[in-house]
Formats: sequence, structure tokens, C-alpha cells
Amino acid sequence: MNLHALLRQREAEGNPLRVALIGAGKFGSMFLAQARRTPGLHVVAVADLDPVRARDALARVGWDVERYRARSLDEAYRRGTTCVTDDAAGAIASDAVEIAIDATGNPAAGIRHALACCRHGKHIVMVNVEADCLAGPLLARRAREAGIVYTLAYGDQPALICELVDWARVAGFDVVAAGKGTKYLPAYHESTPATVWGHYGFAPEQVERGDFNAQMFNSFLDGTKSAIEMAAVANATGLAPAPDGLSFPPCGVDRLPRVLKPAAEGGVLHHRGQVEVVSSLERDGRPVERDLRWGVYVTFAADSEYVKRCFSEYGLATDESGNYAALYKPYHLIGLELGISVANAGLRREATGAPTGFRGDVVAVAKRDLEPGETLDGEGGYTVWGRLMPARDSLARGGLPIGLAHGVRLVRRVGKGAAVTWRDIVMPESEAVRVRLEMEAHFAAEWGIKPG
Repeated sequence: MNLHALLRQREAEGNPLRVALIGAGKFGSMFLAQARRTPGLHVVAVADLDPVRARDALARVGWDVERYRARSLDEAYRRGTTCVTDDAAGAIASDAVEIAIDATGNPAAGIRHALACCRHGKHIVMVNVEADCLAGPLLARRAREAGIVYTLAYGDQPALICELVDWARVAGFDVVAAGKGTKYLPAYHESTPATVWGHYGFAPEQVERGDFNAQMFNSFLDGTKSAIEMAAVANATGLAPAPDGLSFPPCGVDRLPRVLKPAAEGGVLHHRGQVEVVSSLERDGRPVERDLRWGVYVTFAADSEYVKRCFSEYGLATDESGNYAALYKPYHLIGLELGISVANAGLRREATGAPTGFRGDVVAVAKRDLEPGETLDGEGGYTVWGRLMPARDSLARGGLPIGLAHGVRLVRRVGKGAAVTWRDIVMPESEAVRVRLEMEAHFAAEWGIKPG
């Protein structure tokens, strides 16, 4: 890797990569903590709806207050400092910025910012996997047409999984499965913001003392975030979801090659070339030995007697046949690693993962019986959770994407465990809705199906 050398060269030339960070939450704050220590990287703007929160974030991660007092982006550009603003659109449009990072977590905002980057010729680092799941295949196509880089965010698990898949394929291996670990039990699909802390084992006093967002934490627990992230991986790598979505098999790192192989050969997979998430809990709640809760993995096949012998000679853990092996990373460092995507986009014009098609989709599923007149409250809320589906099946059924299942009113009853469809809701007009429907129409026509 020579990214660091290229960054140092840009620094020496007085021409650092000029970045606007949009969203100063946890992910953005972690990026800021490392950006100030990275040569050849200039954070020209930090844009947040709450500039006070943005300044607090900068102070919390160790920035000197003199570094973020610029009153305009032009001043920040000239002086090598940072402007804090609430005008994300202005930051993207500014000549002082060449790369934008969307770390808002809001799918509608992510779509808006990606399209603005296309109009203004700025690379876009999409931390906002919710937006990527909702409309990423269309946004990536628009970015290619505009001559810019659209990329997933290194440090987040989807981009790290894409890296492992790329490694395996470049080394000549057939990828059997790829994914991540999480804490999962089937009952978690019904979890709500009112029950989430008990599942995490947090005492009430811990919650009171901390800065915890119950709905956000719950989206990780109820399976929605895993589904969103695996849709992003499927769309970027060509790996396909199983027809029934994720099964979350309990599995530790030593058993990956035994479990993450096709069911016909003693594993759990529907097919070779699948995305799947492994659980750190057995179904009875016991912890899995050497779990992968914070990490990512890929399983791959030897498919020759010679390579099987090489696996054995070099100590790889394999399944009983010796044909399947795995590689994994036990951790992901979230925003602390985000600079890899920024540098790749700015210096090499390469993505650390980006949609190449529409293969996985995430549909809203009722957590309980839902009645006409109720309003859906979206990812991690009280009403729905997100289930991964093959995109063709989602379109054929008219499934409502989880990214649009917030603040919309039901007009028909939806039973517990049933997918919500477009026909079940009244959807207000918005840019996000128009973009999603455009994407659905494009792929429905390509596949010769009529959306449900």
C-alpha cells in the first residue's frame, strides 16, 4: 500500500485532499479524531444541522479551538483551518471542497447529498449505508456518469467485507460466503426502544449517565442494521442473499469453514456465493466460543487437490473435507479507519466498495399486528424491522423499503411478521421516494417483471 506516501506527497506540495464532513455524530467524530493526525488531509468543513454539536465534537476529540474558527469555507481553504456550518449543500458546492463524506445516517439526506456531489463533481464517501441500501445502485450509476467516485466507507463492516471478497477473488478463490458477526436471537426481531437495554444488559443508571439513542441501538439488535449492511455487500460484490434472507447461524471463528458452506455439503448456506451474518449467541442464549461479534469474514474454496494440500501445509483451519477455509478480521474501527476511503477516492479514484447492481433489498416487516391509521416509525422503532430479501423478490412483491418506512401512515392492516408493501401505506412525495421509484422502474424493466 502506498496511500500514506501519496498523502505525504500532497502535503509536501501544499495541495492536501480537501474534505467536507457532513454529520458530526459518533462516526464523524471518530473520523475527526484521526483526520487531524493524517498528512495530506484537510477537513475544510464540518457541516451539521447543529453547529454547536459539531464544535463540541471537535473539542471532544482533541482539536484546538483555533483550528475551527474559520467564518467561511474560503477562509478555511486559504488558512488551512476548518469552517463549522449548517449548510451541507453550500459545502458540497464550494470550490474549496473536493470530497464529501455523508455520515448523517439519514437516507433522504444521503440521497440528496450524493446527487449534489454528482452535480458539482465531488467524490462522495457514503458512510450512510441506509441511503446506499435504499438507492445505492442508482446513485452509483449517476456517480459514474458524472465522473466521480461513489464509495462505501472503510471502517464500516460492508467495505471491510468487500475488501476480503476482493482479496479472495484476486487470489483465484471462489467466494462461498461473506459477512459479519453480531449478537442475535430470534426474539430480538420484536425488540423495541423500550426493551432494548435489557437485551444489551445495560442497567437503567448506565443509560441515564450515557449518551444513548435507544432507537439507533435497537436497529442493531432487531436485525435491521445487519440486513441493511448485507444488502450493501450483495449489491457491491455480486454475492446474493438467500431466498429467506439472513438466518444468523451461531458460529465462532474456528467453525466458519464448517458452517458457512452449502447445506448440501453439511453447512447452512442456500448456495455458494451468499451473504450471511453469524451470531455470537447460541439459540439458547449461551455465548459462542471465540465469537466474531465485532468482525467480518469470508469463506472460500480450494476446489483442487493441490490447493487443499496447501491449506493443510500452511495451517489453515478448514472444514472436514479440507476444501473450505476462511479469513476474518476480528474488529472494525468505524470512523477511525474512514481515511482509507477518503484517500482511495481522492488519490486513486477508487471505491472501497460500491454498488454494481441491485441484488439485495431490505423490506419493512411488522413487529406486531399493525392497524390502519397507525404511523410507521422506521428503523429500530416500535412498528417494523428490516428483512433482507433478493431484490427481484422485493420488487415483485411491492415490498416497502425500510428506508422509507418512517412517518408514513398505514391504510391497511398488516399482520405480525408480514412484509409491508407500497399498497399498505400512504407515501408523501419526496426526492427520496422519486429516486427509489426510478430505481425500481429501471430494474423491473431490465428484469422484465411488473413491480407488485
